[in-house]
Amino acid sequence: MEAQPERPRDSFGTKFGFILAAIGSAIGLGNIWRYPYIAYENGGGAFLLPYLIAVVTAGIPVLILEYSLGNRWRSAAPFSYRALSRRWEWLGWWQIAVSFMITTYYMVIIGWVLSYTYFSIGTQWGSDPDGFFNNEYLGLSEGFWDIGGIQWGVLLTLLIAWGINYWLLRRGVSRGIEVAAKILIPTLAVMILIVTIRGLTLPGAVEGLNTLLTPDFAELLNPAVWVAAYGQVFFSIGVAFSIMIAYASYLSRRSDLANSAFIVALSNTGFEFMAALGIFSVLGFLAVQQSVSVDEVATEGIGLAFVAFPQIINELPALNSLFGVLFFGALFFAGLTSSLSILECCISGVKDKFNLSRAGAVNWVCGPAFVVSLLYVTNGGLFYLDVIDHFMNNYGLVLSALFQVVLVAWVVRRLRDQQAYVNERSYIRAGTWWIVSLAVITPVLLIVVTAFNLYEELTVAYGDYPVSGLLVFGWGVTIAVIVAAFVMQRVRSREAPPEDAESIGTSGASQGSVQATEREDT
Repeated sequence: MEAQPERPRDSFGTKFGFILAAIGSAIGLGNIWRYPYIAYENGGGAFLLPYLIAVVTAGIPVLILEYSLGNRWRSAAPFSYRALSRRWEWLGWWQIAVSFMITTYYMVIIGWVLSYTYFSIGTQWGSDPDGFFNNEYLGLSEGFWDIGGIQWGVLLTLLIAWGINYWLLRRGVSRGIEVAAKILIPTLAVMILIVTIRGLTLPGAVEGLNTLLTPDFAELLNPAVWVAAYGQVFFSIGVAFSIMIAYASYLSRRSDLANSAFIVALSNTGFEFMAALGIFSVLGFLAVQQSVSVDEVATEGIGLAFVAFPQIINELPALNSLFGVLFFGALFFAGLTSSLSILECCISGVKDKFNLSRAGAVNWVCGPAFVVSLLYVTNGGLFYLDVIDHFMNNYGLVLSALFQVVLVAWVVRRLRDQQAYVNERSYIRAGTWWIVSLAVITPVLLIVVTAFNLYEELTVAYGDYPVSGLLVFGWGVTIAVIVAAFVMQRVRSREAPPEDAESIGTSGASQGSVQATEREDT
């Protein structure tokens, strides 16, 4: 069969657009509803030390590595790993499969947030936000295996969320993702700043800030705190999703990769800290209003966004509807920028593998993902979402990140080769700290994080769910994405991937031989 000509590769119009898109990918729902509680639970102000160390020794080094892989080989994760070793294409498909599963339920949460942006007008959840969310809005079933029917209100906002993502993704990288990032990220920053300032001016804000920021330095000797710090960094910055590999493949080879990684990681960290100040300010206000301690109202995740915050909005002395629209609007924008990036890494991989048009790749990814997302709009959807989210983040992302650094540092031994590629293009050099972080610190910490997660998994059933549910939606889905990765590697490609790096030599290639294996910018 005659080989089809390679399709032109999408690209970002400007480096600024790329940085905003990468920041948008990193800043997601977890920055607002997960980081504040993790910091509070793990030493308060003292948590900043292990968190910043984790950013410098894991987050930024892995970001630089992923940028170098995508930018060098001009491919999404599967072909970038294949360029290092023909046998490791499956690792890219594993990361894409994990991202695919995450986006199926992430879109549903964006739909919830969109609904609550509307519900904020006139505080339509009433005086019992907990009962409204679980019973009236979700229609939550009584048992795990009681799937029930479709919640039509949830389905409607899911369709809107999918429609916005689909439209932007069809427009491409520069006209869709980049334009959206240039609008959404500055708007998101302003909205969160307003929420934070409003929170800081509420009565009781000081109590909330004291709870968050008072350092408990004894916690620094607790290994669980360091595990939490490294786990939050991987969860927050967005490494191991294969997103940053795809995004970097859309950049010019002359781009400063290391500097971009520092900007994205530190911007994400600053945003998290600002959001934490706002969240705990309003939690302090709620505690004062209810005459309880901040400990009793502090929570994370779904409970914070859809129960605690509606309670806070109910108690606000003035302009509570506006505050609610700003908070949930910020959540919506944060979720949208992240969902675009998660879907894009899948689209980029499929497009590379089968040499599809942009429209064709978007359809092949968004279509099946939408069908799977319907599972979460049933009465039992919250149960399945919670279990799959837990296993995809604790095992899918963490383990694939471990395989990623082990592959580059120890299997194909191309870490110094990638270091040279980065340093030729970057003002900030990836020095010895980068090599040590990726070859030693990151893999050791990821092994510890995995061991810690497994210990907790085997000692206490997650969420008190039935074992059958954890086996099917937890371990079953985790194994299924790995199997799917190997199946995708076996599928015949319609486009020649980059040359196997093993043919270049594992001791390090000269710049000339490297250029011979790289595809030129389109």
